[in-house]
Amino acid sequence: MKARERKRERMVEQYAEKRAELKAAGEWEKLQKLPKNSSKVRLHNRCKLTGRPKGYMRQFGISRVTFREMAVEGLIPGVKKASW
Repeated sequence: MKARERKRERMVEQYAEKRAELKAAGEWEKLQKLPKNSSKVRLHNRCKLTGRPKGYMRQFGISRVTFREMAVEGLIPGVKKASW
């Protein structure tokens, strides 16, 4: 799944300029003939380490589960487990 997502990211970059030109010109037929995976809305945020699609934290680029494990081990600077 991680490889598939990376492939989509590359395809979005490759066709970004062409998609923008076609949208500005209003050429919807030509736009539909482009690959589906070249559309930015098909991208999904995934954890950079595990590939988990849910519980993604944008600020760190990892899932909540991975974040918690790394925070407890002290691998994320400035983050520690709360206790009161």
